[in-house]
Amino acid sequence: MAFQLPELSYPLSALEPHIDAQTMGIHHGKHHAAYVSKLNAALSDHPQLQNASIEELCSNIAELPESIRGAVRNNGGGHFNHSFFWTSLSADGGGSPSGNLAAAIDSKFGHFEGFCEAFTTAAQTRFGSGWAWLCRSADGSVNVCSSANQDNPWMAGVVDCVGTPLLGLDVWEHAYYLKYQNRRPEYVDAFWNVVDWAAVEARFEEASS
Repeated sequence: MAFQLPELSYPLSALEPHIDAQTMGIHHGKHHAAYVSKLNAALSDHPQLQNASIEELCSNIAELPESIRGAVRNNGGGHFNHSFFWTSLSADGGGSPSGNLAAAIDSKFGHFEGFCEAFTTAAQTRFGSGWAWLCRSADGSVNVCSSANQDNPWMAGVVDCVGTPLLGLDVWEHAYYLKYQNRRPEYVDAFWNVVDWAAVEARFEEASS
């Protein structure tokens, strides 16, 4: 089928103590795998869509056949969001961005700490399940937003949170409950220790080119 569960580039335990190995194993091997399986099932009778990229499917969600639109929105969104999430994390993460991304963040938020506060607020106040995002707008500026469920910023026309995603944080309970239970703020705080800013900077530069 068109889509496959991506391999992680690091061991399940690599992000400890901030994100534990048991959560990583279930999150990647069970939750993400289920999104891939259900996405492929939704596309099984639509061969014309099977060669589209996941970004293309998300960007054109409003144009998909109504019979599969909900399944692709939920499971295609889940596949993109999780694939994006894994590659935003690193055992050597943390710190702060540099270069053009740092300049864009400073221009928008005043300083890195102002961005962290805005992003943390977006993550902690997202009601129920969803994601917090740092995005690049069409004019080159950056913005923070959040989306419900498995929606993402590629889904222009169906979500308010739009732009080119640069960084995303999963705030579904399955992302943190084994270690943090109902203490989402502690999970969000821990996240800053594993952000791969080199990957985020590379996305910003690619979107700017």
